[in-house]
Amino acid sequence: MLAAAAERERWADGERLLMDALRSSIKSFLRWREPEPVGAPEVLEEVREEGFTRKLISFGTSDGDRIESFLFEPLASHAGAAVVALHQHNSEWAVGKSEVAGLVGDPRQAFGPVLARAGLAVLAPDAIGFESRRTPPGHGNALAPSALQACGNADDWLQYYNHAMHRLVHGELLMTKVLTDVASAVTAVQHLLGSGRVGVLGHSYGGNVALFAAALDTRIAFACSSGAACSFRHKIETGTALEMALVIPGFATRFDLDDLIRCIAPRSLLVVSSDGDPFAADATALVERARPVFVEFGGDLQHLRQGYGHALDAGRFRAIVEWLALQG
Repeated sequence: MLAAAAERERWADGERLLMDALRSSIKSFLRWREPEPVGAPEVLEEVREEGFTRKLISFGTSDGDRIESFLFEPLASHAGAAVVALHQHNSEWAVGKSEVAGLVGDPRQAFGPVLARAGLAVLAPDAIGFESRRTPPGHGNALAPSALQACGNADDWLQYYNHAMHRLVHGELLMTKVLTDVASAVTAVQHLLGSGRVGVLGHSYGGNVALFAAALDTRIAFACSSGAACSFRHKIETGTALEMALVIPGFATRFDLDDLIRCIAPRSLLVVSSDGDPFAADATALVERARPVFVEFGGDLQHLRQGYGHALDAGRFRAIVEWLALQG
């Protein structure tokens, strides 16, 4: 009996080493490592809202960028838990953190106020190429949030395209830059709020990034990825478009999204998908391929498949908020 238990423990240790090796392999492939801290975030302005405070902050990255973000701090703290909320793409280059803030755009992307009122701190950064991080720098920054949607530049898509293509010709990746920015956001929220659980949330483009970030950055304690769990295999077979950051030469010959999901164990992950969404078409298969690792090592892997179409509906939005509120 004791010999069997010892053998089982040795096998489990070997499996953990394999998972650590998988994570290390993906990190190495992307040439990504956790960035060094670069100083304290700066608070630019502060607004008191019902149930929370919204601050506009700026924090630095190890490659010299400054990232504007909204920080939502609940008036009643919830065990120090925080979420880095990654905005969607939707080809709306002038809209980033302000949609998460509920100031513009789809109200079912406005996770910041809702989660803050539920007791979670939320940091919503602008992704590279969006809102305050469009080129030329600050082009939309001086405008009121209510005007952002109407002020997109005709060449904003080209600026974002160039973020990817200019890196590729240097042997670099847009995804690596995006993940470095997310890791810097995790560091910033830890600095601002002290120790505590930090998770990551995203829908669509944000959901893609959330999966990569949670897989590689083990400081992330929980993650929710919505409208994004579709394998490279399926996208290539069906001709489904790849978002620019997912253009990673050679990645699909060695890895796929089920590998990313495996790397999140034994932490908590909620995958949200729906029928009729080409960007989450084989989410069920991906989750089931990764589930044995969570069964073996623990962690909470949940998959909600509900509704129809890519855009979030009220039911999926509510389910995401409820699940995240439990993570605090």
